Amino acid sequence: MAPNIRGALIMMGSMAAFTFNDAIMKQLGASVPLFQLITMRGVLTCILLYVLARYLGKVDLRIPKGDRILVVVRCAAEVATTYFFLNALMNIPLANVTAVLQALPLTVTLGAALFFGERVGWRRFLAIGIGFCGMLLIVRPGPDGFNIYSLYALAAMLLVTLRDLVTRKMSAEVPSMTVTLATAVSVTVVAAIVSTTETWVPVSPSLMALVVTAAVFVLLGYTCSVMVMRVGDVSFVAPFRYTSLIWALVLGFVLFGDWPDPVTLLGASIVVATGLFTLFRERALLRR
Repeated sequence: MAPNIRGALIMMGSMAAFTFNDAIMKQLGASVPLFQLITMRGVLTCILLYVLARYLGKVDLRIPKGDRILVVVRCAAEVATTYFFLNALMNIPLANVTAVLQALPLTVTLGAALFFGERVGWRRFLAIGIGFCGMLLIVRPGPDGFNIYSLYALAAMLLVTLRDLVTRKMSAEVPSMTVTLATAVSVTVVAAIVSTTETWVPVSPSLMALVVTAAVFVLLGYTCSVMVMRVGDVSFVAPFRYTSLIWALVLGFVLFGDWPDPVTLLGASIVVATGLFTLFRERALLRR
């Protein structure tokens, strides 16, 4: 199999794993308090990530002094992202939340231009503007279509953008597995502290099995996302990230009976199209 095809399949596997995790968390949210749920999944995820790190020989707690504040900011952004994303996930359709996050290539490109001085031509700026219009069709700020949890989804998207920009700023000496473990531990610890304000509920074996499954999907998603960086041309593989929206549409309909209305689908299509244009434009510039 050609490296690019293999990389595309791994990327699709990564997106499928993360989206299955989201669907399971949404299902569990009807029975388990939010922070109890994050804590339970987080403990399992930390254990699995640590085992994977030991297996790969990537357990290295040394972080260059100049990067430590960046790691702290990244962890804080991930903690906030988890709160806003899961709150949105529990209250609006899975596909809607996923569609908002498809704007990430646009927001990261804009952020890199504003904060890092990276050159962005008028074509990509135009694509970013059109993509944001598509995002407005998804969240629909008006009395008929607006939901406060749409703002939560937008907040999650902006926080992920911050996380990715901070990660981009880190030096190559920062171990990626160490950053991932630190992030997972941060989310788990904060969730455990906040969960003391909730009343924990008993978890049946079937619900516990779903929590374990969600943690496994997180591990699979992360493993695939690491593998994909080593297989094929990143500029070819990156657009397959958008397959997460297909999985979200299918799982949302099968598990929850949700299907976005035509306006939301139009907005999602615009966001995906402009994101793809941005990725292809970056690829063309790199080749040039």
